[in-house]
Order: sequence, then structure tokens, then C-alpha cells
Amino acid sequence: LTMSAGPIKQTEKSNEVYQREAKYGAHNYHPLEVALCKGEGAYVWDVDGNKYLDFLSAYSAVSQGHCHPKIVNALVDQAQHLTLTSRAFYSDILGKYEEYITKLFGYDKVLPMNTGVEGGETALKLARKWGYKVKGIPQNEAIVLFAEGNFWGRTLAACSASTDPSCYADYGPFIPGFQIVP
Repeated sequence: LTMSAGPIKQTEKSNEVYQREAKYGAHNYHPLEVALCKGEGAYVWDVDGNKYLDFLSAYSAVSQGHCHPKIVNALVDQAQHLTLTSRAFYSDILGKYEEYITKLFGYDKVLPMNTGVEGGETALKLARKWGYKVKGIPQNEAIVLFAEGNFWGRTLAACSASTDPSCYADYGPFIPGFQIVP
């Protein structure tokens, strides 16, 4: 949703962005023709200065808004100490976060993920393992149900669960044991 009065004005700047991505980028999406370059709170701006209300929020990955000062400061502060650690090591921060979030939500354990699709993949593994270990389902016979029209990413498991041809076409064979329900 544009915040500008009247029609959106795009210049050669936008076209250069579209052409460069079309030439050098893999085509796994068909983006809207808006070349974003800046964000603040719920608003984003394109390279031509048009202001928009960001209803997409990176598929909910930035529901908190763009460039919130507390989040930016926390990112910079942490990056100045330690950018990233592998789960092959302990971290002085991870346990504090796990304690905080499990108490906040009333859970026993938490497994932080980087992406939503990573969470979906882990949920699949947990559901199957629970079925085998707790419910006694024979090995390799678990069935996982997915709602028709779902979208949760672009991994092979996510594509295997999709009913959208643009997500699954040309990527088979797919992961067995998935069923779609209307």
C-alpha cells in the first residue's frame, strides 16, 4: 500500500534493480515490482522515494517493524562481542535466552531456529519421532497431514507438502508420508 498521493512514480533506478536481479538472480519468486531500499517501523521506501506501508513484513519475519532502535542496538552490541557460534559449542547467552523464553511461555524446552522453514522441518521430525516412539507407529509408515494451500518455505519437504504447482513443479520425487487435507 503506497502512502504517496496519486500514482506510483518509478524511474530508471527501479528498472535497473529489476533488470539486474532478472539477469543475475535465480528465479524462485516473482517479486512485486517495487525496489525497496529503506525501512523504518511499518514503512518501507523504494529507490524512487515512494513510501509504502509494509503489510508483507518479510512473510512475518519482521513483524516487529524495520530498524527498531532497540533491536538494531542489540544486534550491533552482540556482533561486537561474538557474531555467531555453532551449536557445537556452548554460548554464555543461549542458556539465558532458553530459560527466559521457556518460563515466559510455560514450556519445558525450546529449540531456537533461524527460519520458519527450519522450524517446520524440525516439527516434522518431532511428529514422526513421537509417532514411532510414543504411539508405536511402525518405522517408515508415519503419515503427516497438511492443509491444502499451505506455504511454509521452499525446502524439499515444504515443496512436498505444497499444492501450488509453482512451488513443487519439477522438484520431485517428493518426501513420502505426506497427505493433503482440504
